[in-house]
Amino acid sequence: MNRIRAFMLKATVGAVAVGALAMSAMTAPAGAQTAPDQTRQTYAAQTDRAGLTSDQAAGLQERVEGYLSELAGSRQVSANRITMPGGDVTVAAPGQRSARDLALPPVSSRLPAACGSGHLCLYRGGDTLDYYRCGTYNLSWTGDGTFNNNQTRGTRARFLNSNRSERWSNVAPDTGTASWSPVYYVVPC
Repeated sequence: MNRIRAFMLKATVGAVAVGALAMSAMTAPAGAQTAPDQTRQTYAAQTDRAGLTSDQAAGLQERVEGYLSELAGSRQVSANRITMPGGDVTVAAPGQRSARDLALPPVSSRLPAACGSGHLCLYRGGDTLDYYRCGTYNLSWTGDGTFNNNQTRGTRARFLNSNRSERWSNVAPDTGTASWSPVYYVVPC
């Protein structure tokens, strides 16, 4: 008999707790939102301001999520920009020839992002990988693109094969074209 009473008491306490939680959710202020909801709304406002349709915005988010799944330790910080170990990724939105962060004001976001001083930037299909920290980083790109080695004069960027042997390197400052398919790792400096 004691076990039945204990079970009934636990069930009653659990039901009361669930009910209280539901009531607190229903009585939350109208403007209260969770952080993910606010973030989604912020990103939606950025894609709206850029003139993207809902299908284009969904496609952009799908591409961003592809990068997030490939880049360990990365996180989305705007509708089309991701921070990653060593730098940032900016994904070109539909209609953009070169990537620009949609979080920037509309006037300044019409210009493509410049490769900052001290940075190594890689470009492919409008997307930009912007490295500004030394280290060894995975590169999952295929196809052709370009690069801008805008690091301190004499800094050598290295591009490695799958076995981490050097495929080719480049000394700053320099720009050029590249085939990303055989490159598995990037060492900016």
